[in-house]
Amino acid sequence: MSREQLIEMTRSLIAHGDAGTMELADEVVRIPASTYTDEALFEREKKQIFRRLPLMVAPSCEIPQPGDYKAMDIAGVPLLLTRQRDGSVGAFLNMCTHRGNPVASGSGNASRFTCGYHGWTFKNDGDLIGVASPQDFGAVDKAALCLTRFPVYESAGLIWATLDPNSKLSIADYLCGYDSLLEAFGFKDWYLFSQRTLSGPNWKTAYDGYLDFYHLPVLHANTFGSDFYNRANYFEFGPHQRLSTPSKFAIKVSSGDDRQIDLSQLNDDEISDDVLVQGVWTIFPHISIASFYGGGLRGAMISQLFPGDKVGESYTTQFYVMEKKPSDEVAIKAAHEQFDFLEIVVRDEDYKTGKRQHVALQSGLMKDVLFGRNERGGQVFHTWAAKLLEATDDELVEMFAREAQREAAE
Repeated sequence: MSREQLIEMTRSLIAHGDAGTMELADEVVRIPASTYTDEALFEREKKQIFRRLPLMVAPSCEIPQPGDYKAMDIAGVPLLLTRQRDGSVGAFLNMCTHRGNPVASGSGNASRFTCGYHGWTFKNDGDLIGVASPQDFGAVDKAALCLTRFPVYESAGLIWATLDPNSKLSIADYLCGYDSLLEAFGFKDWYLFSQRTLSGPNWKTAYDGYLDFYHLPVLHANTFGSDFYNRANYFEFGPHQRLSTPSKFAIKVSSGDDRQIDLSQLNDDEISDDVLVQGVWTIFPHISIASFYGGGLRGAMISQLFPGDKVGESYTTQFYVMEKKPSDEVAIKAAHEQFDFLEIVVRDEDYKTGKRQHVALQSGLMKDVLFGRNERGGQVFHTWAAKLLEATDDELVEMFAREAQREAAE
C-alpha cells in the first residue's frame, strides 16, 4: 500500500512536470508578523505544541544497541532515551525521584544510572533499584519511585516521544500513516555517520524554509540553487507534509554517474525507492528529511528543530545518516564534504537570513507576512500550528483519531 501511494505521488509529479504546471493554493494568505515575535505566544507554543505533541526525538540508529542512551532538554523538559535489553526504547523524565537531579547527561551505553547527588540508582528501564543508605533514609516503595515514563513510539527507523506522561494522544494516530511511507527510506537499518547542532532564528521562521522551494534559486544561487526548480507540490498527511518538484526527471546519483532519468518512460516496478522518496519530508512541528549522496553513497539529512530560550532563537541538530557505513577513505571524505556543505547552506544562507528577518520583524512596522499560492506548505503549517495551539487535550485525541481513520480509508 505504501509503495502504491508513493507511485501515485510520483505519477502526479510527472504529469505536472510534463504539463509545466504545479498545484496552487486557493489564494495568497496573510499571517500576522507578530506570530514570529510575540514572546507570550512563543511561551504558549512551547507548552501547547512542544510539550503536548509527539516529537521525533532521535533516529533509531543513534541508539542502536541495548544499553545505548541519550539525554537531552526540549522546551525545558529533561528527557532520557534508552535502548532496553529487549530492544525496545524507553523515554523518561531525566530527574531522580528523590530530589529531581538529572540522572544522566550526554550519550553513551549503560545498564543503570546513578544520581550524582545522593547516589540513588535506576535501571535503564526506569526502575529504581537502589536507595543510598536505606537504613538511614527510611522505608520507601521503590516501585512507586521509578523514573517517570513518557509515551514513546518507534517506527520507520525513527523514535517519537510525548513530553507529557499523562498524554492520551496515540502517537500512531498523530502520524496519520505518514510513518508507513517513511519506511521506504529504510532508516531502521541505516548508519549514523555524523551530527551537529546549529543555532537558528525563531522556530517557525526556521521551519518555513523547509517548506519552501520558492527561495532555492535566489537565496542559494551561489551554492546549489541555480540548478533547482522553484516549484513544489505538496502532499499532506494531517499536519505532516512532503514537498517535491513537479518534474518527470530524476537524478540517479547513487549509480555514480549523475544520470538524468525520464520517469515517464519507466514502469511502476522500475522506479526505485530512492527516487520515490526524493524531495523534502517534514514531520510537524520540527523535522525535515531530505535525501543526499556523498561519494555515490545514499544518505539523508534529518534536521531536528527545537525552540530556544527566547522567541528569536532556535537550535537544529542535523543528523547525517547513510544507507551503508562508508568503508574507505575516499567515501568517508566525500560524505564529510557533503555534510559540511549542507552545514554551510543552512547556517550561512537559510538561518543567517532568518535571523536578519527576525530582527526586521521585531521593529513592529510590518503587520503581515505573505504566503503565496505557490507556498501552500507554509500555509498548511501555520494553519495547523494555530489550530493545535488552541485545541484542548481531548480535542487533540479526537482530531487525530479522525485524521488516522481518514488516511486509512484513502
